[in-house]
Amino acid sequence: NALRLSSRPEEALLLFEAYLALRRRYWPRGENNILVAQTNVANCLADLGRHDEALVLKREVYARRVATLGVSDERTILSGSNAAASMIGLRLYDEAKSLVRDQLLPAARRSLRVDHHLTLRLNERLATALGCDPKRTRDDRRLKSTPRRLRTVSTQAATYSKPRPSFRTLFGGDGGSSDPRIRKH
Repeated sequence: NALRLSSRPEEALLLFEAYLALRRRYWPRGENNILVAQTNVANCLADLGRHDEALVLKREVYARRVATLGVSDERTILSGSNAAASMIGLRLYDEAKSLVRDQLLPAARRSLRVDHHLTLRLNERLATALGCDPKRTRDDRRLKSTPRRLRTVSTQAATYSKPRPSFRTLFGGDGGSSDPRIRKH
């Protein structure tokens, strides 16, 4: 990953392809490691502008994750989200909308909950696919500002998920009330 991130994706691609070949040959039962290696190859291909090839690998990774882990596993949902992002980049809006709306979002809402960062990202991907699609309907157009709204909701969710101080911490050890009718513990 260091080569890829240091603007040397050609060299990284060669290494990841070799690593993937070794994994498949000598450790074929290590499915997760093979899928991670495939994802790295797909990311390198995308960095090199070979988006069609990257999408083929991302679809394969998603299909294998569904088969091995099920649709509700976080890694499966993440792989599907990556495939949807590639579809959007290639202007395959109908496919991306179908994948996100029909498969990924229901699974993410059920297993990760609505305020999970991955569920919010899927909502953003759906909004992007709807907003960019030239065949969008009138109802789809109103979702154009959804990514901005989702970032706001995401920030608010992060704020509210932080531990809150107790009443005693905020108002003193005795409950903070000077009213004699309120019992102090």
